[in-house]
Amino acid sequence: MIIQPKIRGFICTTAHPIGCRENVNQQIAYVKSQKTFVGPKNVLVIGASTGYGLASRIVSAFGANAKTIGVFYEREADDKKTATPGWYNSAAFEAFAQTQGLYAKSVNGDAFSQEIKIQVADLIRQDMGQVDLIIYSLASPRRTHPITKQVFSSTLKPIGQSFMGKTVDAFRGDVKDVVIEPATPDEIENTIAVMGGEDWAMWIDYLMNEKLLSSGIKTVAYSYLGPELTHAIYKEGTIGRAKEHLKMTADHLTQKLKPLEGEAIVSVDKAVVTQASAAIPVVPLYISILFKVMKEKRLHEGCIEQIYRLFTQHLYTKDSTERDAEGYIRLDDLEMREDVQAAVQQIWPTITTENLAERSDIAGYRDEFYRLFGFNIEGVDYNQDVSQFMNLPSLEESNQ
Repeated sequence: MIIQPKIRGFICTTAHPIGCRENVNQQIAYVKSQKTFVGPKNVLVIGASTGYGLASRIVSAFGANAKTIGVFYEREADDKKTATPGWYNSAAFEAFAQTQGLYAKSVNGDAFSQEIKIQVADLIRQDMGQVDLIIYSLASPRRTHPITKQVFSSTLKPIGQSFMGKTVDAFRGDVKDVVIEPATPDEIENTIAVMGGEDWAMWIDYLMNEKLLSSGIKTVAYSYLGPELTHAIYKEGTIGRAKEHLKMTADHLTQKLKPLEGEAIVSVDKAVVTQASAAIPVVPLYISILFKVMKEKRLHEGCIEQIYRLFTQHLYTKDSTERDAEGYIRLDDLEMREDVQAAVQQIWPTITTENLAERSDIAGYRDEFYRLFGFNIEGVDYNQDVSQFMNLPSLEESNQ
């Protein structure tokens, strides 16, 4: 089929297999152009198919020659629909890893479920023995609790009072005011249940009980705090409560991992375009302005650059154990620089629909969004008839 992007609201309902493969290839090329480093050997990435999770898998494999197991919940193609971008990304990653002689296997299913935890544990036991790095990078709007079977849905709301601000329809280019009513207590608790640290702790507890964690185990979860501009809807909203719970979980897990000389860490990352961030009011407009400022200052980074920096400057170096006062690794240090935020604050109140293109990098935002789905990738012919089917070798192997 000839595959073109189809936008519905803030999501794209199609993905391009060749574009996704080339996007993965470019991230691998970036890592291979940097220095190799002594890093993890056996890595589990929970939420491995897009964004920071995919970047973590690429850096582990192509930067440190690690074996990787990736967990994700993606849909393969059928006769009428393309696969999800995460399916194509993972298929491409496995293919590129195989050409380098790197171990790479994937598990596709609900990472919140006990069944997937058991399946992953069996795979670790069979092929790795133990893991020395676990990346937790799940982004899901809902979660079914594995024990109670209760379904929780997250919300993106302020707490205590209504939020009034401006946002942008990134594809129409309309800047408009938005009012968001405050969350109820149940909505706050639901969001914590989905996006907090409970499932992360369940993974670590289960794998630890199964004796599948090696001495010196590190486990990292990704988070975002953001500037004061977005605090009402983010840091001080329902997501912020969930992120606080994530940090509390990290502190609890670090104590639990002491017998293994292990550590649980929360890395606060820079704002980037993801399927999740596109859904949050205010954030796309903020990112568009931020991109303009950071590109002008030559500070801009994507997922792969940040994760390479995380591994080489924080996780696997004797020279830096740098944390902030609360114990976070701050990969958002460039975003939060005073001169960067001052420039964003200066632009923010002046933004209108009419001057959006001039005073922000809305074009760059759109481009990054399309790239998530394998579009706008240089060198890919989008008028070419291609097969929407792409095999994931390790899943075929496990099904035989």
